[in-house]
Amino acid sequence: MAESIQAVTPLDALTRAFLLNYPRDAARKIETMVAEKSALLLRDQPTYVLLPVWANLSPGVADDLLLQLPDETVAALLTALAAGQCASLLSRFDLQRRERFLGLLDKTIAAELRELLEYPADTAGALMETNIVAFNANMTAAEALTQLRNQKRAELRYLFLLNDDLYLQGQVPIQRLALAEGTQTLESLSTPLIAVANALDPKSEIVEILEKFKIDVLPVIDGNDHFVGVIRGRNILSVLKQDMATDMQTMVGVSKDERALSSSWFAVKKRLPWLQINLLTAFLAAAVVGMFESTIAQYTALAILLPIAAGQSGNTGAQALAVTMRGLTLREITVRHWLQVTMKEAGAALVNGVAVAITCGGGVYLWSRSTGLSLIIALAMISSMLIAAVAGALVPIMLKRLGQDPALSSSIILTTVTDIAGFMSFLGIATLLSGMLAAG
Repeated sequence: MAESIQAVTPLDALTRAFLLNYPRDAARKIETMVAEKSALLLRDQPTYVLLPVWANLSPGVADDLLLQLPDETVAALLTALAAGQCASLLSRFDLQRRERFLGLLDKTIAAELRELLEYPADTAGALMETNIVAFNANMTAAEALTQLRNQKRAELRYLFLLNDDLYLQGQVPIQRLALAEGTQTLESLSTPLIAVANALDPKSEIVEILEKFKIDVLPVIDGNDHFVGVIRGRNILSVLKQDMATDMQTMVGVSKDERALSSSWFAVKKRLPWLQINLLTAFLAAAVVGMFESTIAQYTALAILLPIAAGQSGNTGAQALAVTMRGLTLREITVRHWLQVTMKEAGAALVNGVAVAITCGGGVYLWSRSTGLSLIIALAMISSMLIAAVAGALVPIMLKRLGQDPALSSSIILTTVTDIAGFMSFLGIATLLSGMLAAG
């Protein structure tokens, strides 16, 4: 967002320099201030100055501060924040305020954030309370009490502590805080966390944790290990048990999505269309091989090595697919990260491809004593692995963008792409360099 056209005073310049050069220290200072006062210092700062400070603010402080900033500043800040960080921040507001903030953003970004803010009904994320507060472990007891008063927090039994990287480090019983000396740090008063849940953990695991450890408050972290909420009270156990019993009764043949105990006919209806599509795509791969029928007939060694090229590209694509699917499932990435993910997988595939090409080319040379065949298989390894890795990253992201289920259909599409990439690379390069091959 554009900076204010007002002249920058020496005090403003000094404040900006402190925020920009010492964002962690600035965040610790802001956490001891009333939100209205800190907002006056930050409201006219450019986004690039706010971002590093915001990345170091603990939950609760960042929430109160966001409410005090003007809409223009809020929109620029939320747009610049990473999607996961932005979703974690917005999740701590009630629905009305959340929608107001989302309304300030571009429609595409807002839609992506809404998807990140929705957790499946049977996970910890759907059960947790997001109106949380956390404290830096290096804060003193006196500063923590000041922050509690500023935020007007009540009915807290524990203070959850974060290290300087905003990861959960421990907890402080409120009674211990009340009896502590003002100069004691929260870290010196802390006790280890008994248990932590992931936002995507199924509710069955939450029940097991609560029953096993007999705890009243269970902290919840997201896919980036950041503190996003708490599950409170043992009274939730009875609700969870009832839900689990209902799931057991309705799992077979009632859910819209296939489950382990769904009927065979239900499974057939879900799977058969994709199997038919897979059959058609297999014919495409076969057609590629058919295009080079004369080359294979002339150089029979190519037929022996053909599965190696296809198999290696398939493995490379599967690795990229697995990592990308995990990122989408755990909400580490969104469709907006498609270029970043693709470039990362392409870079890894290029290095791996060169290494595999050297090994494979050497092995083929020892077997065939043909420099041409060794060069062809080596070049085919690099090109097919590069194509497969890019496809493994892009296919699930594209399906997600189109509203399809990546888990159901990604592998089918990827298999076709990797087969075609392997066959086309190997046989195409062999045709171009056929002069280096000996017939037979």
